Amino acid sequence: MHRTLLAAKIHSCTITAANLQYMGSISIDELLLTAVGILPYEQVHVVNVNNGERFITYAIAATPGSGAIELNGAAARLGAIGDKLIVMSYAQFDALAAQKHHPQVVMVDERNHITALKSDIPTGLG
Repeated sequence: MHRTLLAAKIHSCTITAANLQYMGSISIDELLLTAVGILPYEQVHVVNVNNGERFITYAIAATPGSGAIELNGAAARLGAIGDKLIVMSYAQFDALAAQKHHPQVVMVDERNHITALKSDIPTGLG
């Protein structure tokens, strides 16, 4: 049996742009993606803390150090500049690996620069 667990989370980042005419996705500062191990074009789940909207899309790397968090395409209608988001990716683990897994979590400031990186959040298993 395999279990799907949180693999990575960018917590409380701030939308910096919304580009309705772009073909889709969410652009995220490449430093944030690298810090938590999310790859470009990887599926991500996005939660808008301000309005409760939730959607699934894929990540695109934005300029490293830019602090960019940009909603693109239809997703641009699901948030406004300044809204807070949580961006998450998930991975599948076998039963043994699931018991030892800890997600990578990055905390950011108002400009989406890293303030803390945590990998010690327990899964609650074992």
